[in-house]
Amino acid sequence: MNKALSFLRRSLIPVLLVVSTGVLLSSCLKDKDGNNPDIPAGALMSFNLAPDQPGLLIRLSGNLLTQTPLAYTNYSGAYQSIYAGNRQIDAFNVNNNKQISASSFNFETGKYYSLFITGADSAYRNIVAVDNFDSLSAADGKAYVRYINAITDSVNAPTVTIAAGGNNVVNEPAPYTRVSEFTAINPGSISIAVKNNNGVDASRTISVEQKKIYTILLVGKPGAADANQQVQIKFIGNGTLSDDNK
Repeated sequence: MNKALSFLRRSLIPVLLVVSTGVLLSSCLKDKDGNNPDIPAGALMSFNLAPDQPGLLIRLSGNLLTQTPLAYTNYSGAYQSIYAGNRQIDAFNVNNNKQISASSFNFETGKYYSLFITGADSAYRNIVAVDNFDSLSAADGKAYVRYINAITDSVNAPTVTIAAGGNNVVNEPAPYTRVSEFTAINPGSISIAVKNNNGVDASRTISVEQKKIYTILLVGKPGAADANQQVQIKFIGNGTLSDDNK
Protein backbone atom coordinates (compact mmCIF):
# COMPACT_ATOMS: atom_id res chain seq x y z
CA MET A 1 0.00 0.00 0.00
CA ASN A 2 1.52 3.33 -1.10
CA LYS A 3 -0.77 5.62 0.83
CA ALA A 4 -1.34 5.25 4.52
CA LEU A 5 -3.71 6.70 7.07
CA SER A 6 -3.01 6.75 10.76
CA PHE A 7 -5.92 6.21 13.10
CA LEU A 8 -6.80 9.16 15.34
CA ARG A 9 -9.59 10.03 17.75
CA ARG A 10 -12.91 11.44 16.54
CA SER A 11 -12.87 15.11 15.66
CA LEU A 12 -14.69 17.65 17.81
CA ILE A 13 -16.92 18.35 14.81
CA PRO A 14 -19.43 15.45 14.75
CA VAL A 15 -19.62 15.06 10.97
CA LEU A 16 -15.94 15.60 10.20
CA LEU A 17 -13.07 13.28 10.97
CA VAL A 18 -9.65 14.27 9.67
CA VAL A 19 -7.08 11.47 9.69
CA SER A 20 -3.42 12.31 9.16
CA THR A 21 -0.87 10.36 7.17
CA GLY A 22 2.73 9.35 7.42
CA VAL A 23 2.54 5.93 9.09
CA LEU A 24 1.54 2.64 7.61
CA LEU A 25 -1.89 1.10 8.07
CA SER A 26 -1.94 -1.16 11.10
CA SER A 27 -2.56 -4.00 8.72
CA CYS A 28 -1.34 -6.82 10.90
CA LEU A 29 -3.20 -8.42 13.79
CA LYS A 30 -1.34 -10.46 16.38
CA ASP A 31 -2.51 -13.86 17.49
CA LYS A 32 -3.15 -14.40 21.20
CA ASP A 33 0.20 -15.89 22.14
CA GLY A 34 2.25 -13.64 19.88
CA ASN A 35 4.35 -16.52 18.53
CA ASN A 36 2.98 -16.67 15.00
CA PRO A 37 3.64 -14.12 12.24
CA ASP A 38 1.35 -11.12 11.91
CA ILE A 39 -1.96 -11.84 10.23
CA PRO A 40 -2.75 -9.66 7.15
CA ALA A 41 -5.63 -7.25 7.59
CA GLY A 42 -7.57 -4.47 5.93
CA ALA A 43 -9.30 -1.44 7.43
CA LEU A 44 -12.99 -0.57 7.65
CA MET A 45 -15.04 2.54 8.47
CA SER A 46 -18.76 1.98 9.23
CA PHE A 47 -21.79 4.28 8.82
CA ASN A 48 -25.46 4.17 9.87
CA LEU A 49 -27.34 5.90 7.03
CA ALA A 50 -30.75 4.27 7.66
CA PRO A 51 -33.07 7.12 8.77
CA ASP A 52 -35.51 4.98 10.76
CA GLN A 53 -32.75 3.13 12.65
CA PRO A 54 -31.78 5.28 15.66
CA GLY A 55 -29.16 2.80 16.79
CA LEU A 56 -27.35 -0.05 15.04
CA LEU A 57 -24.94 -2.72 16.16
CA ILE A 58 -22.74 -4.05 13.36
CA ARG A 59 -21.07 -7.43 13.49
CA LEU A 60 -18.31 -8.76 11.27
CA SER A 61 -18.21 -12.57 11.33
CA GLY A 62 -20.02 -12.41 14.66
CA ASN A 63 -17.73 -9.82 16.26
CA LEU A 64 -18.97 -6.34 17.14
CA LEU A 65 -17.28 -3.57 15.17
CA THR A 66 -18.17 -0.86 17.69
CA GLN A 67 -18.73 -1.09 21.44
CA THR A 68 -21.60 1.40 21.32
CA PRO A 69 -24.50 1.55 18.83
CA LEU A 70 -24.15 3.80 15.80
CA ALA A 71 -26.85 6.47 15.82
CA TYR A 72 -28.37 7.58 12.52
CA THR A 73 -25.81 9.53 10.39
CA ASN A 74 -23.04 8.55 12.83
CA TYR A 75 -20.00 6.50 11.90
CA SER A 76 -17.23 4.57 13.56
CA GLY A 77 -14.99 7.63 13.72
CA ALA A 78 -11.89 6.00 12.28
CA TYR A 79 -10.77 3.07 10.18
CA GLN A 80 -10.64 -0.14 12.19
CA SER A 81 -8.23 -2.98 11.46
CA ILE A 82 -10.10 -6.11 10.34
CA TYR A 83 -9.02 -9.60 9.30
CA ALA A 84 -8.87 -10.05 5.54
CA GLY A 85 -10.97 -12.68 3.77
CA ASN A 86 -14.62 -13.39 3.06
CA ARG A 87 -16.47 -11.93 6.06
CA GLN A 88 -20.14 -11.98 7.05
CA ILE A 89 -21.63 -8.52 7.74
CA ASP A 90 -24.76 -8.19 9.91
CA ALA A 91 -26.55 -5.10 11.24
CA PHE A 92 -28.94 -5.25 14.21
CA ASN A 93 -31.47 -2.83 15.69
CA VAL A 94 -30.13 -2.10 19.16
CA ASN A 95 -33.60 -1.83 20.74
CA ASN A 96 -34.93 -5.27 19.80
CA ASN A 97 -31.74 -7.01 18.59
CA LYS A 98 -33.50 -7.74 15.28
CA GLN A 99 -31.25 -8.27 12.29
CA ILE A 100 -32.05 -5.73 9.58
CA SER A 101 -29.43 -6.57 6.95
CA ALA A 102 -26.96 -9.30 6.10
CA SER A 103 -24.34 -9.77 3.39
CA SER A 104 -20.78 -10.95 2.88
CA PHE A 105 -17.71 -9.34 1.36
CA ASN A 106 -14.18 -10.45 0.53
CA PHE A 107 -11.86 -7.94 2.20
CA GLU A 108 -8.30 -7.80 0.87
CA THR A 109 -5.07 -7.29 2.74
CA GLY A 110 -3.86 -3.69 3.06
CA LYS A 111 -6.96 -2.06 1.59
CA TYR A 112 -9.36 0.48 3.06
CA TYR A 113 -13.15 0.07 2.92
CA SER A 114 -16.31 1.93 3.91
CA LEU A 115 -19.46 0.11 5.02
CA PHE A 116 -22.74 2.02 4.64
CA ILE A 117 -25.95 0.64 6.19
CA THR A 118 -28.75 2.14 4.07
CA GLY A 119 -32.51 1.82 3.63
CA ALA A 120 -35.78 2.25 5.53
CA ASP A 121 -39.15 0.59 6.13
CA SER A 122 -37.79 -2.96 6.52
CA ALA A 123 -35.74 -2.77 3.30
CA TYR A 124 -32.08 -2.33 4.18
CA ARG A 125 -28.76 -2.91 2.42
CA ASN A 126 -25.11 -3.23 3.33
CA ILE A 127 -23.05 -1.24 0.83
CA VAL A 128 -19.28 -1.82 0.88
CA ALA A 129 -17.04 0.58 -1.05
CA VAL A 130 -13.31 0.22 -1.70
CA ASP A 131 -11.60 3.44 -0.64
CA ASN A 132 -8.97 3.41 -3.35
CA PHE A 133 -6.52 5.98 -2.00
CA ASP A 134 -3.70 4.50 -4.07
CA SER A 135 -5.26 6.01 -7.20
CA LEU A 136 -5.09 9.57 -5.82
CA SER A 137 -2.19 12.02 -6.13
CA ALA A 138 -0.99 14.68 -3.70
CA ALA A 139 1.20 16.35 -6.33
CA ASP A 140 -1.34 18.87 -7.64
CA GLY A 141 -2.59 20.08 -4.25
CA LYS A 142 -6.19 19.18 -5.01
CA ALA A 143 -8.80 17.97 -2.55
CA TYR A 144 -10.75 14.80 -3.34
CA VAL A 145 -14.47 14.25 -2.88
CA ARG A 146 -16.95 11.45 -3.49
CA TYR A 147 -20.59 10.92 -2.49
CA ILE A 148 -22.99 8.19 -1.53
CA ASN A 149 -26.66 8.60 -2.38
CA ALA A 150 -28.38 7.09 0.67
CA ILE A 151 -31.64 9.03 0.15
CA THR A 152 -34.30 6.34 0.38
CA ASP A 153 -35.92 6.67 -3.05
CA SER A 154 -35.04 3.80 -5.36
CA VAL A 155 -37.26 5.04 -8.22
CA ASN A 156 -36.60 8.76 -8.72
CA ALA A 157 -32.86 9.17 -9.13
CA PRO A 158 -31.75 12.70 -8.17
CA THR A 159 -29.11 14.77 -9.89
CA VAL A 160 -26.00 15.47 -7.85
CA THR A 161 -23.83 18.51 -8.54
CA ILE A 162 -20.56 19.43 -6.85
CA ALA A 163 -18.98 22.70 -7.91
CA ALA A 164 -15.92 24.81 -7.09
CA GLY A 165 -15.45 28.36 -8.35
CA GLY A 166 -18.67 28.14 -10.32
CA ASN A 167 -17.54 25.08 -12.28
CA ASN A 168 -19.19 21.70 -11.87
CA VAL A 169 -16.78 18.82 -11.31
CA VAL A 170 -19.73 16.47 -10.74
CA ASN A 171 -23.09 16.79 -12.49
CA GLU A 172 -24.81 13.45 -12.89
CA PRO A 173 -27.82 11.32 -12.01
CA ALA A 174 -27.22 9.29 -8.86
CA PRO A 175 -29.17 6.04 -8.49
CA TYR A 176 -30.03 4.98 -4.97
CA THR A 177 -27.00 3.58 -3.04
CA ARG A 178 -24.52 4.81 -5.68
CA VAL A 179 -21.04 5.47 -4.29
CA SER A 180 -19.09 7.65 -6.69
CA GLU A 181 -15.36 7.58 -7.35
CA PHE A 182 -13.13 10.17 -5.68
CA THR A 183 -12.93 13.30 -7.84
CA ALA A 184 -10.23 15.97 -7.69
CA ILE A 185 -11.47 19.46 -6.85
CA ASN A 186 -9.87 22.82 -6.08
CA PRO A 187 -9.55 23.45 -2.33
CA GLY A 188 -11.75 26.12 -0.75
CA SER A 189 -15.53 26.47 -0.73
CA ILE A 190 -17.46 23.92 -2.75
CA SER A 191 -21.19 23.79 -3.42
CA ILE A 192 -23.15 20.53 -3.22
CA ALA A 193 -26.73 20.01 -4.39
CA VAL A 194 -29.04 17.01 -4.76
CA LYS A 195 -32.39 17.39 -6.51
CA ASN A 196 -35.16 15.44 -8.25
CA ASN A 197 -38.83 15.93 -9.13
CA ASN A 198 -40.10 13.98 -6.15
CA GLY A 199 -39.42 16.35 -3.27
CA VAL A 200 -35.65 16.00 -2.99
CA ASP A 201 -34.04 19.44 -2.92
CA ALA A 202 -31.05 20.01 -0.65
CA SER A 203 -27.89 22.06 -0.97
CA ARG A 204 -24.90 22.93 1.16
CA THR A 205 -21.60 24.74 0.93
CA ILE A 206 -18.56 23.33 2.71
CA SER A 207 -14.85 24.06 2.79
CA VAL A 208 -12.28 21.47 1.67
CA GLU A 209 -8.51 21.52 2.09
CA GLN A 210 -5.77 20.51 -0.29
CA LYS A 211 -4.59 16.88 -0.16
CA LYS A 212 -7.55 15.91 2.02
CA ILE A 213 -10.15 13.29 1.11
CA TYR A 214 -13.87 13.63 1.82
CA THR A 215 -17.04 11.55 1.57
CA ILE A 216 -20.30 13.45 1.11
CA LEU A 217 -23.32 11.73 2.66
CA LEU A 218 -26.63 12.37 0.88
CA VAL A 219 -29.11 11.05 3.43
CA GLY A 220 -32.74 11.11 4.53
CA LYS A 221 -36.22 10.08 3.55
CA PRO A 222 -38.21 12.23 1.11
CA GLY A 223 -41.32 13.70 2.77
CA ALA A 224 -40.30 12.67 6.29
CA ALA A 225 -42.12 14.56 9.04
CA ASP A 226 -39.26 14.08 11.48
CA ALA A 227 -36.72 16.84 10.82
CA ASN A 228 -33.88 14.45 11.69
CA GLN A 229 -34.97 12.11 8.90
CA GLN A 230 -35.49 14.73 6.21
CA VAL A 231 -33.16 14.89 3.22
CA GLN A 232 -29.88 16.55 4.13
CA ILE A 233 -26.21 16.69 3.21
CA LYS A 234 -23.44 15.71 5.61
CA PHE A 235 -19.77 14.92 5.10
CA ILE A 236 -16.76 13.35 6.76
CA GLY A 237 -13.03 13.48 6.12
CA ASN A 238 -11.45 10.12 5.27
CA GLY A 239 -7.84 11.24 5.52
CA THR A 240 -4.95 13.25 4.06
CA LEU A 241 -2.64 12.27 1.23
CA SER A 242 1.04 12.16 2.13
CA ASP A 243 3.53 14.20 0.09
CA ASP A 244 5.35 11.11 -1.18
CA ASN A 245 2.20 9.90 -3.00
CA LYS A 246 2.74 11.43 -6.43
